[in-house]
Amino acid sequence: MDATEDQKQAAAQAAAELVEAGMRVGLGTGTTVAHFLPALARRGLDVVCVATSSATEEQARALGLVLDPFDLLEDLDIAVDGTDQVAPDLWLVKGGGGAQTHEKVVAAAAARFVVIASADKRVERIHPPVPVEALRFGLRATIRRLESLGPVRVREAGATPDGNVLLDYEGLVGDPALLAAELDEVPGVVGHGLFPPALVSEVLIGVGGDEVLRLTR
Repeated sequence: MDATEDQKQAAAQAAAELVEAGMRVGLGTGTTVAHFLPALARRGLDVVCVATSSATEEQARALGLVLDPFDLLEDLDIAVDGTDQVAPDLWLVKGGGGAQTHEKVVAAAAARFVVIASADKRVERIHPPVPVEALRFGLRATIRRLESLGPVRVREAGATPDGNVLLDYEGLVGDPALLAAELDEVPGVVGHGLFPPALVSEVLIGVGGDEVLRLTR
């Protein structure tokens, strides 16, 4: 593995060690979570998992992890996910894989939300693009409203896990809290990739070898 993959592996391993037998575990989506799943499976714990995407579900089942539909559970003990950006104040941008709405629902339901990342995901300030999930119904009208905030591009990556459209907001971010509120107010927007620090319990960042930097609020 190259240095970035080594960092992802180190962060994933550290997160796997936080899981205890009997826990209900939320599984995120993306390349760093792809390292977390085998690390968790190797521990051989009796846990029940919830997947945020079909790709994660497929990999988890292949590794022998037990999964339940999230509609059968009210809450989770821990959720582990990656990130595209993490700022010093722990604002995140997620959704490179298009599952940001599922990921936010799972993060909010977890008593402890642990973010795992390689060192290149650290940024001084949150910057575009910010993924946005929008309904197909009235899409042009939704995009027009979003464009009053800044440029928007329709992503060519296909649909979200719920069959909605993936967009990328490419305008200035400025205050992430303000932009998050403005995106939430646009009719037709299902969710977006701005995750507030209040959701985040800790961030584990691989920085070289087995070393992991822990960031908390």
